[in-house]
Amino acid sequence: MKRYLQVVRAVLWKDLRIELRTKDAFTSMAVFAVLALLIMNFAFELRVPDKSMVVPGVLWVAVAFSGVLGLGRAFVNEKDKGSLAGLMLAPVDRSAIYFGKMLANLIFILVVEVFILPLIVLFFNVPLISAPLLLILLLGTIGLAAVGTVFSALTVNTRAREVLLPVLLFPILLPVLIAGIRSTIGLLEGDTLADLTNWLQLLAFFDLLYIVVAFVTFDHVVEE
Repeated sequence: MKRYLQVVRAVLWKDLRIELRTKDAFTSMAVFAVLALLIMNFAFELRVPDKSMVVPGVLWVAVAFSGVLGLGRAFVNEKDKGSLAGLMLAPVDRSAIYFGKMLANLIFILVVEVFILPLIVLFFNVPLISAPLLLILLLGTIGLAAVGTVFSALTVNTRAREVLLPVLLFPILLPVLIAGIRSTIGLLEGDTLADLTNWLQLLAFFDLLYIVVAFVTFDHVVEE
């Protein structure tokens, strides 16, 4: 178990160090999120009398689509540098590689969310930031990172990985997005966490389901 956790930590730390040095994933994710928020802000300003009505959808669309950009790069560095095969041949449990990558992706997406939340408050003038919302975002982001890391590994060897990843990912991720949006709507309407128990349980269930399925199948997914 100790060796397993050491591998997870090593993979996580490697990805974090690369990102801190290059900032490739964060830059692309943040720029996309800001552009999406700007476009939706101006679009809904012309059509929607109360912009708070569209904030839950705007938030989760920005998170999901910017997250896909980061997830698409999860295995690209190893693939481009020819080190992916060596990583797969390492005498370690491949699920440890998955968890290291998944945690790195989770951190990248959470950092982008911290960046875009104040922008949503600024653009849409909605008191959005609260502890319950952060909990909902965390649960939704875990699901996104868990299933997205698997599909990133699955599509990294394909020519059209940039197109194939969202096509495969979003149908599987739909329950998490629906639960996240509905929970956010409830918060803006004044519901408490107790009122949102069913949606929170749904988020937690799919998080656990994605992680278990990824743990079981990752070894087969990365086989070419």
